[in-house]
Amino acid sequence: MKNMDNPENLAQCPFRGTRVGGAMGKSPQLDDWWPNRLQVELLHQEQPVANPLSDENYKAAFNKIDLQELKKDINAMLVDSKDWWPADYNNYGPQMIRMAWHSAGTYRIADGRGGAGQALQRFGPINSWWDNGNIDKSRRLLWPIKQKYGASLSWADLIVLTGNCALEIMNFPTFGFGGGRRDAWEPDRSTYWGPEFWNGKPFKESKVGEYYDGHPEEMVTQNLRWKGEPSDPNRDLENPLAATHQALIYVNPEGPGGNGEPKDSAMAIRESFKRMAMNDEETVALIAGGHAFGKSHGMASADKIGPAPEAAPMQAMGMGWQNSEGTGFGKYTMTNGIEGSWTPDPTTWDNNYLINLFKFEWEKTESPAGAIQWTPKDPDAPKTPDAHEEGKMNDLMMMTSDIALKVDPAYNEICQRFLNDFEYFTNAFSKAWYKLTHRDMGPKDRYLGPEVPEEDLIWQDPVPKRDFDLIEEAEITSLKQNILESGLSVSALVSAAWSSAAIYRDSDKRGGANGARIALEPQNNWDLNRPNELNKVLSTLRSIKDDFNGNQSGNKRVSLADLVVLGGCAAIEKASKDGGFHVNVPFTPGRTDATAEQTDVESFDWLKPVSDGFKNYHNDKVGYNVPAERIFLDRAQLLTLNAPEWTVLTAGLRVLDQNFDYSKHGVFTDRPGTLSNDFFQVLLSMDYEWVPQDEKEMYFDIIDRETGNIKYTATRCDLIFGSNAQLRNIAEVYGADDGKERFIKDFVKAWDKVMMLDRYDIRDD
Repeated sequence: MKNMDNPENLAQCPFRGTRVGGAMGKSPQLDDWWPNRLQVELLHQEQPVANPLSDENYKAAFNKIDLQELKKDINAMLVDSKDWWPADYNNYGPQMIRMAWHSAGTYRIADGRGGAGQALQRFGPINSWWDNGNIDKSRRLLWPIKQKYGASLSWADLIVLTGNCALEIMNFPTFGFGGGRRDAWEPDRSTYWGPEFWNGKPFKESKVGEYYDGHPEEMVTQNLRWKGEPSDPNRDLENPLAATHQALIYVNPEGPGGNGEPKDSAMAIRESFKRMAMNDEETVALIAGGHAFGKSHGMASADKIGPAPEAAPMQAMGMGWQNSEGTGFGKYTMTNGIEGSWTPDPTTWDNNYLINLFKFEWEKTESPAGAIQWTPKDPDAPKTPDAHEEGKMNDLMMMTSDIALKVDPAYNEICQRFLNDFEYFTNAFSKAWYKLTHRDMGPKDRYLGPEVPEEDLIWQDPVPKRDFDLIEEAEITSLKQNILESGLSVSALVSAAWSSAAIYRDSDKRGGANGARIALEPQNNWDLNRPNELNKVLSTLRSIKDDFNGNQSGNKRVSLADLVVLGGCAAIEKASKDGGFHVNVPFTPGRTDATAEQTDVESFDWLKPVSDGFKNYHNDKVGYNVPAERIFLDRAQLLTLNAPEWTVLTAGLRVLDQNFDYSKHGVFTDRPGTLSNDFFQVLLSMDYEWVPQDEKEMYFDIIDRETGNIKYTATRCDLIFGSNAQLRNIAEVYGADDGKERFIKDFVKAWDKVMMLDRYDIRDD
């Protein structure tokens, strides 16, 4: 008879295994064993299979919402205080402003990553950064709204819109709101948030797998991302970062490293906000405007606060920072450790923040949690009402980062302007808030809803609306012939088109061929764009454009932007024909030409890559802590490429002779300018050995094993397609005898994808 207490008789069967040691995802995993492996799979995040709404048309669904009714629902929620998380001053407005601000404020201009666009605040690591303490409660308060509108309203749009509503119910006139943000459905694994691991240690010096709560001493560090001391005017923050401390959105409100020095704080603020694409006036407007509302929380010491959401126990159901002090909420609320409000009326838009900042002298003190803050020296200074105890009045508070606006000469001058002209200040904050919450949305064609302002703003990278009829197939064919007969080489035409389109980055939907900014400063003089050659191409294409447009009797026109792309398409058709394959490269007209007045040169200069494997470009003047192939992977992800697309584009660009300096690295062919799979033939061949040219292992000689002669040269961005297991298997598909035609077709498809990445005038996303 079977023993029902031990039906498998495990005690007598020692070879069966009576313990479960792990399951999917438990370390050690592949990256634990081989941490230097290039994670090509990062190109395949956010797949439709992860999205339960992949079959929904969000644009159509959002446009059916009655926005005013939605705002009424949000406004009602903002003043409906809940016992489980009571509202400060019976108004959730300030709390929701912080939520929206921190969602958008992760944006950085260096790579366009971060921002409110996908509501990544819902996932780790951002949901568990110390700076986002208790924002999890804000989203839970919003759940009934999200529940009501379901798939028609993304979390990303709801978070930003709620921030707007919060400002409006406190009598602030917002500039506008554009919907159209689509939610992520998994944590972002592509963004580099800084070098510090737990307790400010480098990753390689830390024990992976140890348990950490996510308290400030574990997370809020800056020791690895900076060179120089806080007071050093040449202090340098590592690219592409914008946050000055790990686990903070901007700066430490107590000063760099919590040093309590306003001058040092001002320097950190300027660096951080500049890297968020904000100038000095926008910076002051955002700080002074934001601190007109609400309060900071510092009634409990950090050791009373439980783990962050990602470390919280299962029964917490995704909420973190459980506070054991008193009730744990209300007057005991703890966020950044600083306690108090900036104004006597924290739920009304007024100029009292700046009035108080400059009217009084402030002295350094400590919050109940032990954090550095400032209080007025004048005992007769106004008081601020307690957020939860009726009739109780408290001293005003300023942070070190507030005092910074007073001591920094440039910030002080702007503050004085705002003090003397409250209407001007209001308008400045309104526009800066709009920029903050919409900076990563791309062109205005993507904005949805009735509150999108008519005004075009230069940071939106505007392009003129098309006011002419589109060219048709007959004209396209004729123009391609004219381009090919102009004397321009295949390599030059492909280079111009690729240089124009491939600066696009999906992170903030910037760049791309539309607007023909390749013909304007700063792009037309970037060294990686082969400027001398480029400007000859542009000059020739302008002549073709003028001749064509001048010979039209109707309203049919062609733009320079379209001709640049068309030239690349024509060149690829010729290159493929020369290789024995006839192919039609898709072309969709409708681009227009931007002007210099529509182009923010300083902002656009940030789009220039420091390293670009597609052109074998690597700026040696920049210090790198990562190998070139990892930056190459990063660029492929910004172009939304999958691994096969990345592979075929690189191989095709090499044989089409696209290196920025006309070098022959990776040009594994005896017929450059012909579209072929020769790159793969050489890459996969065992007739060669690959020898580093020096100890840096950036450049390699490809040596014929039989003769010992150097046949080709290459970079790391070439070899990776043969050395990485995932990429090599893809390369084998195209390097096989039956892979030649497949390569041509897949290259053309990937090429067209890149050319169309910024065509939001016709794309439905």
